[in-house]
Amino acid sequence: MLRKLAGYKYMIATLLYASLFFTQSLTLIWTVPYIVQALILNTAIMLGIYAFRGFDNSTTSSMNSCFVSFLSGTILGVVFAMIPILFFHARLPRFTFAVTAALSIFIFPFIGCILMRYTIKHMPPRRYLVIGREEELSPILEEVRKASMNKIQIYSYLNPSPATLAAAIEIEAARPYDAILIGDPQLASNVEEILNDAMTKNIDIEYLPILVETTLHRIPMKLVDLFEEYYKVSFSRIHQSHRKRVIDIIISSFALVVLSPIFLILYLLIIIEDGRPAVFTQKRVGLNNTVFTIHKFRSMYKSSEKQGAKYATQQGDNITKIGRFIRPVRLDEIPQFFDIFRGVMSFIGPRPEQPNFAEELSQQLPYYKLRHKLKTGLTGWAQTNYQYAATIEEQEKKLSYDLYYVKNQSTLLDLQIILKTFETVLFRKGAK
Repeated sequence: MLRKLAGYKYMIATLLYASLFFTQSLTLIWTVPYIVQALILNTAIMLGIYAFRGFDNSTTSSMNSCFVSFLSGTILGVVFAMIPILFFHARLPRFTFAVTAALSIFIFPFIGCILMRYTIKHMPPRRYLVIGREEELSPILEEVRKASMNKIQIYSYLNPSPATLAAAIEIEAARPYDAILIGDPQLASNVEEILNDAMTKNIDIEYLPILVETTLHRIPMKLVDLFEEYYKVSFSRIHQSHRKRVIDIIISSFALVVLSPIFLILYLLIIIEDGRPAVFTQKRVGLNNTVFTIHKFRSMYKSSEKQGAKYATQQGDNITKIGRFIRPVRLDEIPQFFDIFRGVMSFIGPRPEQPNFAEELSQQLPYYKLRHKLKTGLTGWAQTNYQYAATIEEQEKKLSYDLYYVKNQSTLLDLQIILKTFETVLFRKGAK
């Protein structure tokens, strides 16, 4: 069902993408340079809309959210598209730019939102007979139901004996569920023969980890407890990609060159306000729980260092004037491109914590150290999907996003994170 919904989203996005070219064809006569520039512009706009979650289920539930997402995405796409387009001798006419932007900002939100709502409304829900205890699984599956816009529903929970499960499967004429969901592998092992028989009768058997990860894009701790053996094997296979290291070198080299003027300006402003040093170093925990040194622009007064390590939410009175500007938009983290270049960090990965905080969290959250199976990053899946975590409950939920990234890392997922990072920075999500 979720794959079908994703397919419909791609169809809607393709329709909007094609309509950009059609509208542009009404304003100009196509030449090869114009075609190339239109491809750059239209692709950048669609990626920008995706970056600002224009096609997310939660966004389409509100017309205001749709408008903000499409407006922000269009502006971001036009700005980035202008960089390569400026190198063309014969550029797209300004009128074409204006019409393209107006279509994307004022028409697309209504078309996209209405089509998504219609698609979701007319998709039949998928109902599950759950093998597991309701008191254990209902909080997770309720979150799944909401995230799926009520398209994933629970018919019933079953703590089965072979006889009761066999009876449920034998309701052939009007079976009130679409698939059996294994929510507790220990309970399922007691009725393995009945489940195998169900598969021969073309009854789908699905597993809770796949459903939850696909829908919520995170791995709740309760899920790891229930499917401990599955996740133990999954995380044992995690390794740092050599391809990712090459990408890190390219990105960090480019960023260090392009951002060098900003680096110099911030360096001088910090010194003028509160003296040296402008860049401070701090110990953080990284790959395989090793401790490394991270570099950041100093955004707090020098006197705050005497107070010891604190969470960012506890540092409000110690932040400098320049710090109040650079922290929300992450400019204080520019020096970390140097850490990425020298190989102690990656551009994308779980954010590194100070050793004392990491030790404290690992004692309270049993699976915390699994996030160190990869290099820590400048941005990550948790940063783009969740708020700043100040309590242990928030840290647990943030960890669930980190574990999802560690387990499912891929080039496509990294691209999603890069795109969503623009939204995180511009809207100051999770900034402290």
